[in-house]
Amino acid sequence: MKKFTLTALLLASTVVYAQSSTAKKDLVAKILILQQPAIEQTAQALVERPAMQLHQQAGLALQTRVAPEKREAAAKLVQEDLKKYVDEVGPQVRQQAVKLAPSTIGALLEEKFTEDELKQLIAIIESPVNRKFTQMGGEFQKALGEKLIVQTKSVVEPKVKALEQAIVKHLGLPPAPDAKASETPAKSPKK
Repeated sequence: MKKFTLTALLLASTVVYAQSSTAKKDLVAKILILQQPAIEQTAQALVERPAMQLHQQAGLALQTRVAPEKREAAAKLVQEDLKKYVDEVGPQVRQQAVKLAPSTIGALLEEKFTEDELKQLIAIIESPVNRKFTQMGGEFQKALGEKLIVQTKSVVEPKVKALEQAIVKHLGLPPAPDAKASETPAKSPKK
């Protein structure tokens, strides 16, 4: 009789665990669906980062190594190549990120959150207030960015120019035309 009771308890606990595990997996899957735009955005940022770096490097090279009459055409070609790269690679990386999400983010959610916590998380994510707050993210960044630029321009601009001049010097490149003018003290006109 004891053996039968023990076996029945073991079987019942296994069924409860399997149901709980399935319910938890379903909750995690729902969170991943709700978070898919953020997952895709992360992937897109990874794709765009090297393009932005190359764009900056190309901009510097255009100013220092390309004849003025050829700059506009070269800049257009560079821009087209960068766009082509982002357009081709972006969808592939976003798709792979969505595919990897269950084994990465999903695994962490299952490991670190209880079933009840996952339900609470879904309620927060689906909350109209949270959606409104999330949608305002761009406005928040713009408002802060505009004020931050105005407030820090006098500190940042001279530092950026000094950094640019130092980099040009380290690379052994000729200084930009406006940099030469600022290095030579202006002579006061004779009366």
